[in-house]
Amino acid sequence: MKPDFEFERSAHARGFVRVAGVDEVGRGPLAGPVTAAAVVLDPNHIPEGLNDSKKLTKKARERLYDEIMLVADVSIAHASVEEIEELNILRASHLAMTRALDGLKHGADYALIDGNMIPRDLTLPSETIIKGDARSQSISAASIMAKICRDCVMLSLAQQHPGYGWETNMGYGSKRHIEALQNLGVTPHHRRLFKPIHNILYQDKNLTD
Repeated sequence: MKPDFEFERSAHARGFVRVAGVDEVGRGPLAGPVTAAAVVLDPNHIPEGLNDSKKLTKKARERLYDEIMLVADVSIAHASVEEIEELNILRASHLAMTRALDGLKHGADYALIDGNMIPRDLTLPSETIIKGDARSQSISAASIMAKICRDCVMLSLAQQHPGYGWETNMGYGSKRHIEALQNLGVTPHHRRLFKPIHNILYQDKNLTD
């Protein structure tokens, strides 16, 4: 299955002019922000090869990132670790999505949201699409933009906090990351309410009590 432009055409047929695809990345990692992107594609200039970012090679993602930036209205936004802990990861990812939509240069009048839940604070007319990053070209584009940008954030954080392997695991709970947590401890960029981090902190507290 390859993504197409049918969801967007359907929205256009109902009178919506600027249809944004919205996706997020980073709900599962133990560290770093959750990142969302909103993309309004030009129907006459859709880059070739759009697909779910997870199905693309790094080289293909980087090529498409550059092409999307040239032909589309793109907005990328984050929700911080502090916001993830305050709101929970689902609400934080929705916050990043609404921020991304709000940041579009020319706005949108309809949103295609990856997943099965519309952010509670979103007032824009919208619909959800399960596995949307593999079905809608606009959501595919958003998944690529969010992935590339969050990876850049984690590469920067990896330079500030070496040893956790964030330059390759992007904050996910890889074996190297877990071992580093046990040996180096928890950084300010770790999500302290996520179970592996919470367990380490709780264990350390018990040891020092």
